[in-house]
Amino acid sequence: MGISIYKIKKWYRMMTGKSVLHVNQGVGTCYSKTSVLGYYNDLTEKVMKDNPENLVPKYYVDTGEKIYFSIGVFQYGLASYDLFLKTGKDIYKAKLLACADWATENQQEDGSWLTFAYENPKHPYSSMAQGEGISLLIRAHFATQNDKYIEAVHRAKNFMLKPISDGGTADYRGGDVYLYEYTNEPLILNGWIFSLWGLYDYCKYFDDETVQSVLDATLQSLIKKLPEFDIKYWSKYDDGKRLCSPFYHKLHIAQLKVMYDLFENDIYKEYADKWGKYQDRILNRMKAFIVKAWQKVVE
Repeated sequence: MGISIYKIKKWYRMMTGKSVLHVNQGVGTCYSKTSVLGYYNDLTEKVMKDNPENLVPKYYVDTGEKIYFSIGVFQYGLASYDLFLKTGKDIYKAKLLACADWATENQQEDGSWLTFAYENPKHPYSSMAQGEGISLLIRAHFATQNDKYIEAVHRAKNFMLKPISDGGTADYRGGDVYLYEYTNEPLILNGWIFSLWGLYDYCKYFDDETVQSVLDATLQSLIKKLPEFDIKYWSKYDDGKRLCSPFYHKLHIAQLKVMYDLFENDIYKEYADKWGKYQDRILNRMKAFIVKAWQKVVE
């Protein structure tokens, strides 16, 4: 769509920490490795910075209109569940369930959500939306025991694991499994991790050996692939050419810290520590900012 005034404003809000879509997202503060508690990434600022009367958020697109965006809705609901666990306030449970109800009402018959339909109607699907939708709906079921959420979970999982060649969001190459945030773009690291957290929640909630085998495979694929996202002074956004913005570099570090805690593989700690050191060096930050800014201009 090119550069628009709304994209410029979006980039400015993101870089200055004023974007509701790009708030501080550190390690989750109340998640559990054994039960369904809080989310793995701390998304609570998405709710705290929003209008307190909102139950289901809308987000600006390039034309200036506001639309429902599935990933934004799911993250808002997950953040609300964290806040409900922390405070016990009914308003946060209401937000959680309103977002979960939006998810069930807007899920397609095949289990998908038309996440990117506005900007790319030919490629609207996202493993990240499917994974975060699973995580949200499982928590809504845990809070209510309403089986409509579970039915939606199974449909979301089935669509997520369909091969991209069949219209889904997963890529199976030999023994490797890759989960694509954008099915027509390079493999995006943060979206892959958000996606597999949905499978992780699914496996915690259900005894499903087939899904567990897919989760195990994509974890092994991530371990093998992770070095490709390192460029010796910063992390890459995807396995193509794009560098991370400061926001996404910081998000990678938080995600990898959680991955180390959940799965206890030293490679996650190695890269979290390495990328944290990159971030601490002003010359690295300056170089990454300049390169990323140039990439944004020429995209």
